[in-house]
Amino acid sequence: MIDLARLKSHLKVDGDEEELIIAGYLEAAKAHVAMHCDRQLVEVDPLEPDQMGLTPDVEQAILLLVGHWYANREAVVTGTISTAVPLAVERLLMYRKRY
Repeated sequence: MIDLARLKSHLKVDGDEEELIIAGYLEAAKAHVAMHCDRQLVEVDPLEPDQMGLTPDVEQAILLLVGHWYANREAVVTGTISTAVPLAVERLLMYRKRY
């Protein structure tokens, strides 16, 4: 389970003023991962084929998504160059996709 303290540590956030937005990003990231993999995220060992547990790689993908959304709060950024980090979220979730 990814708790708020772990997320704040990952984001290097002190204080409580950002907790609401961070919690929102966490829920959005979990939903994104579930939809990306076409599976339901569960916090226990999966019982059904359409379920996926929160293993360390899945948790890391969620942390990366939350970090990205926290750092980039707008849909469009002007005047910068950005590059996807190789072997990041897509790679962590690649083998978990259902085909």
